[in-house]
Amino acid sequence: MRKTIEILGVPFDVVTMDEAVERALGFLGEEGRHFICTPNPEIVMEAQKDKELMDILHQADLVIPDGIGVVWASRYAEEALPERVAGYDLTQRLFAALQDTQETFYFFGAAPGVSAKAAKRMQEVYPNLRIVGGHNGYFDEKEERRIIADIKKKQPSVLLVGLGAPKQEKWIYENIRLLNVKLCIGIGGCFDVMAGNVKRAPKAFRKLGLEWFYRLISQPSRWKRMLRLPLFVLEVRKRRRKS
Repeated sequence: MRKTIEILGVPFDVVTMDEAVERALGFLGEEGRHFICTPNPEIVMEAQKDKELMDILHQADLVIPDGIGVVWASRYAEEALPERVAGYDLTQRLFAALQDTQETFYFFGAAPGVSAKAAKRMQEVYPNLRIVGGHNGYFDEKEERRIIADIKKKQPSVLLVGLGAPKQEKWIYENIRLLNVKLCIGIGGCFDVMAGNVKRAPKAFRKLGLEWFYRLISQPSRWKRMLRLPLFVLEVRKRRRKS
């Protein structure tokens, strides 16, 4: 039975990484189409003013906490989340689990050339991984129709969408019914990390819950986006006092 808790109105599944991987693999064996969302505190704050995004998060089949701030905030909920479940790590675990199967992937998003580079590097890491296609995240209405047609033709088991939030969540929600895809996952900037264009925080930073700080010092241009983090903390505490 699915168990969720709400943090500022966003429902998060109470799962470990192993359980999230098991759930995602289970979707591939079920009828219908499924989608996974990976909100961090920035996305949670965006959902406070974007009702469409909030509604989509409530309709997702799995919502995982891609941010240590979400795990921290869960201490104020009825049940704490067991751990951070990062979208990047979930994706890598799926690659490892499915590389020797008939399940296939499609890489959609990021700047021109990035998804292709990411696909090449991932096939070096997982030699038997089946990646059947991809496209960058820059398109007009006409090109979008071509992308949808290509995905339908290739029929990937898993569609990875890296358009950034909330664009990727809205794109998945609007188009999933048109696609021959078992599972869609919004993965933000993961293609840049897979391609080697952006370095992930060292393990020590991740273990201490300081990946956000590493990203800030390595990408100072993100400072405006990072302003949502203290706002997130203040909002969580404010609502806690009111409860």
